[in-house]
Amino acid sequence: METPDNATPPASAAEEPTGSTGSTASEQAEAESAGPDAPTGTAAQDWETASAEPQYRAAVVDLLGALAYGELAAFERLAEDAKLAPTLADKAALAKMAAAEFHHFEQLNDRLRAIDAEPTGAMEPFAKALDDFHHLTAPSDWLEGLVKAYVGDSIASDFYREVAARLDTDTRALVLAVLDDTGHGNFAVEKVRAAIEAEPRVGGRLALWARRLMGEALSQAQRVVAERDALSTMLVGGVAGGFDLAEVGRMFSRITEAHTKRMAALGLAA
Repeated sequence: METPDNATPPASAAEEPTGSTGSTASEQAEAESAGPDAPTGTAAQDWETASAEPQYRAAVVDLLGALAYGELAAFERLAEDAKLAPTLADKAALAKMAAAEFHHFEQLNDRLRAIDAEPTGAMEPFAKALDDFHHLTAPSDWLEGLVKAYVGDSIASDFYREVAARLDTDTRALVLAVLDDTGHGNFAVEKVRAAIEAEPRVGGRLALWARRLMGEALSQAQRVVAERDALSTMLVGGVAGGFDLAEVGRMFSRITEAHTKRMAALGLAA
């Protein structure tokens, strides 16, 4: 838990107390003086300091495990989608993106080992939810596969970026690095818009498909959070000291708004 904002300041530097996350009153004052948008609490600490809180460490292992399995699944899906590609150039482009996703997976695997967490064990709790999502949303053709990757991956990325703002500096840097765009977004927009321009009626079918993807993605995300105590506690403020239940609702609202903008970029109605 973070030291409360209204904690009484110490009489001298020698007597400065530390909270369970390791931040001293002088560190908090320094963070506050940096401005209202500067990271505070756990978000201003490095991994060594923040991980002293066991529940925070468990939450990070969960988060990295979920993200790692998501990257592995993205690699597999892009490799499968390449089989549906209408041209050799499209097939090669998807293969390159799949390779980038696997590299992200390797980075997360390495990080889990570095913090003494077994990668397979960290990923296992999230495999069923993600596998269920992919089973329920198997695309029937090339265009549906593009929309799924663009919409589904973007929703996941938005979620992880929201969480990253509350992570320690080391973990946050890794999470943001593996969320780097592999080029699939622009690729999907270009191909889908061209298909709709060539055959406008395709747009209606893809819009319905994207709405279904949005619903399934949010449902699975909420399911994962609800089933993992450390991760859900982080999101509602019991560990990372930032989210509360109302903020979780606002977070999902922001994700929904971002989805609407991406639909517009695809030339589809949200």
